[in-house]
Amino acid sequence: MFGICNLSIVPIRFEPSDRSEQVSQLLFGEHFTILEQDKKWTKIEVAFDNYIGWIDNKQYLIINEEQFNFLNNSPIILNSDLIEYISTPNNILTPIPLGASLSFLENEQINTLNYTFDGIKVCGQKDKANLIKTAFMYLNTPYLWGGKTPFGIDCSGFTQMVYKINGYNLLRDASEQAMQGEALSFIEESEPGDLAFFDNEEGNITHVGIMMNDNYIIHASGKVRIDRLDHLGIYNVDTGRHTHKLRVIKKII
Repeated sequence: MFGICNLSIVPIRFEPSDRSEQVSQLLFGEHFTILEQDKKWTKIEVAFDNYIGWIDNKQYLIINEEQFNFLNNSPIILNSDLIEYISTPNNILTPIPLGASLSFLENEQINTLNYTFDGIKVCGQKDKANLIKTAFMYLNTPYLWGGKTPFGIDCSGFTQMVYKINGYNLLRDASEQAMQGEALSFIEESEPGDLAFFDNEEGNITHVGIMMNDNYIIHASGKVRIDRLDHLGIYNVDTGRHTHKLRVIKKII
């Protein structure tokens, strides 16, 4: 079985419980495989990044395999404004966030409510030159564990969405993203848009941010913010302290 998110933002939880932590989110129009169901919860695997978690049974629509494959094979079309609306013929509006998926609107069998969208779209073509401009759209977004929107986002949700809007497929968690791309030997080799990864005392990757010019970095820590980066790690310009220990910088091809 398969499904599609028909609401603005749906929490994906670690376990099938409202009290379980949010580990990611489904944005409007994202589709997925259904792995397991009970009376209230559905275990899913998100098509875009293969992320697995639980969502509420009341927060999605069932689609068939043909429709799922249509979405898998369709160009990625996303909302490119901070907040927009889709509407039905009787003018019922649904707000959708930056990065919401709109590919299904062209399929009448999936778009049974005849949603229309009059906003600005981005079509998922690779554009590394636009990464920093997109990142700035999330500036000052509050940190939210598992978040993927301008209303709350975590460090890897931030990098994943910035890259997705510009045509790149990053995995969901920082530790997974660190396995992608090509490692650079020195900070000086980095270019705007490259990803910097940071580890904890145990050597596990726990944080990621996006490189800017002149050794600045934009990342989600408390909020999406801009700090300095040196060979020790992130230097918080407000507190005057290093907050994250640099592990590696990678270029995503």
